[in-house]
Amino acid sequence: MAADSDADVDLDDELTLALAVADVADAFTLPHFEDRDFTVDWKTNATEVTEIDRGAESLIVETILAARPGHCVFGEEHGVAGTESSAWRWVIDPIDGTSGFVRGMPVWATLIALTHDSVPVLGVVAAPALGFRWWGGVGLGAHVSSRGTVRPMAVSCVDSIDEAQVSITPNNGWEALGLTSALVDLTLTARRSRGMGDFWQHMLVAEGALDVAVDAVGVAAYDLAAIQPIVEAAGGTFTDRLGEATHEHDTAISTNGLLHDTVITALTN
Repeated sequence: MAADSDADVDLDDELTLALAVADVADAFTLPHFEDRDFTVDWKTNATEVTEIDRGAESLIVETILAARPGHCVFGEEHGVAGTESSAWRWVIDPIDGTSGFVRGMPVWATLIALTHDSVPVLGVVAAPALGFRWWGGVGLGAHVSSRGTVRPMAVSCVDSIDEAQVSITPNNGWEALGLTSALVDLTLTARRSRGMGDFWQHMLVAEGALDVAVDAVGVAAYDLAAIQPIVEAAGGTFTDRLGEATHEHDTAISTNGLLHDTVITALTN
């Protein structure tokens, strides 16, 4: 039987592996963040990268492929490794929030997702500098751990945008779409708005602390693959700005589900 056949894959086992991989990543990234012992380069897309990003991804890939040699891994820094034809593909971002990492801000995380035929089935988001880790997936529920305590997560029951807590990430991409004013209107309509950014806003939606998170235009698959299954396992809705449930487009909106249509409508030309 093929090593990556559906019959061989138990998502509970894959989650155990993903959490172990997150442990490996945390043990590497957090000391470097605390010691500030790295240099910063710039990619062609004008975003920062460090040797810690690259080193963490190499460790993650090595750990996954040692345990799952028949699987494929796709990462932000090094691209594809392993069995490229496999239906099972791990999608990883070694440090989501590198711009914060290099400035000493604790809001960064390692994102680890497993996809099957390009559909995310589980995700782990490990934010060691915050002391939080989130995970969830198909049939796995959604959980958050902090300070040695693990608890299940569920999205909020807020059903009116004027009672909602929202996080918005305006950028030049939204401006190019002509939707900056729509974003501003959404923040003014909501009860309270914040700009949490990156993975954190979506995890707060999954926890029920936020009701809506609107990401920047220009996000990539490795930014979102781990996010989608966690939000969905918590009972929320995750789509692009046009309402398609995918991690492969360049926009991302997560909500408690009750407010999703309202947000999509508000941000549609």
